[in-house]
Amino acid sequence: MSTKIRRIVAGVSGLAATAFLAGCAKDAPQDTWQPKGTNAKTIDDLQQPVFAIAGVIGVIVTCAVVYCIIKFRDRGQAMPEQTHGKPALEIGMTILPALILAGVGVFTFRTVFDLSKTSDTQMVVNVTGQQWWWEYDYPAQPELGITQPIITSGQMIIPVGTKVLLRETSRDVIHSYWIPALNGKRDAVPGRVHTLRLDADEPGIYAGQCTEFCGLSHANMRMETVALSKEDFAAWVANQLTNAKSPAEKTLAKEGEGVFLNQCVRCHQVNGLKKADGTPAIAAPDENVWAGAAPNLTHLMSRNTFAGAAFDLLSQKCRADVWGASSETVGKKYLAGVTEECLNQTDLRRWLRNAPAMKPMYADPAKLTSTNGKYRGMPNLGLTEDDIDKLVAYLSTLK
Repeated sequence: MSTKIRRIVAGVSGLAATAFLAGCAKDAPQDTWQPKGTNAKTIDDLQQPVFAIAGVIGVIVTCAVVYCIIKFRDRGQAMPEQTHGKPALEIGMTILPALILAGVGVFTFRTVFDLSKTSDTQMVVNVTGQQWWWEYDYPAQPELGITQPIITSGQMIIPVGTKVLLRETSRDVIHSYWIPALNGKRDAVPGRVHTLRLDADEPGIYAGQCTEFCGLSHANMRMETVALSKEDFAAWVANQLTNAKSPAEKTLAKEGEGVFLNQCVRCHQVNGLKKADGTPAIAAPDENVWAGAAPNLTHLMSRNTFAGAAFDLLSQKCRADVWGASSETVGKKYLAGVTEECLNQTDLRRWLRNAPAMKPMYADPAKLTSTNGKYRGMPNLGLTEDDIDKLVAYLSTLK
């Protein structure tokens, strides 16, 4: 074998090895090869044999190509006699792939119909995408203890062993909801409602990602599904149904409540929050932000991410403790919420200081507002460091 051929073979082998090793990871929360729910296992049962067949065919074709390159390389010999090939071989090599694709198509067709089934769902969550976060609206479902609507964001909480019906839509552009461990993806389209069924076999936190390009911060539009035992889910529901409590007088958190009323309540709702005159403080995001909605912050510290799950509310050590917990303990650790010693103040303060710098809203910072004066995403509020101290203290009480 000539030096040139050896280099080509070595180069191709190196690229193949690099591509293979790039798919290996110890910590891969969005790994599609580790299904944790009924629908995800249905997808895995289809993709395993398909990938195996494709792998075998790929190896055969690669070996045939390499063999031909080496065996019949140009050595300066005369041009051999040209023929029109062997009809039997050509027909056979046409029919065989057709049969393989037909077989894959039949099983794929059946799987698609199985994944579309929603008649056996036991719970409903309305999922709304917008630039660049997900809102979860739980309508009243007394049989699950949800006696009145619950609205949250970033993390969707579901009970283990319960088939959940997601009713997906969007407030602005097309998004796509995907939790690899629990099911395939489904587009969220403005003006339409698409359904998706998912469930989790065991308690845990399952990461996902918007999979339809939706603007500048598409890569920052993440989501997480937290599966809890039925007992822990009931505890979560009970907490979510309560209103936020006002901090004690003459505390930094109470001063932060004043800053929140002055700055944040224009877009963000905190259930139970009252103005100085005792009337309820009602947010009006439709008057201030492009999409007409902003995350409800009533129980911000009961979830461990913020800004569309793009950033952690938990410090790195505490986050690893929750994510690395066993299925028996993850529920209790998650329900503990974000404690003072675990709060990731660094990122939270950076967000309050200048949100667009952390999660881009417009390519041109000079165009942070549209022609009608509404912000796209969280604006830079120009808060002082003193205001930020007060706001962090107040937000820490929202559990």
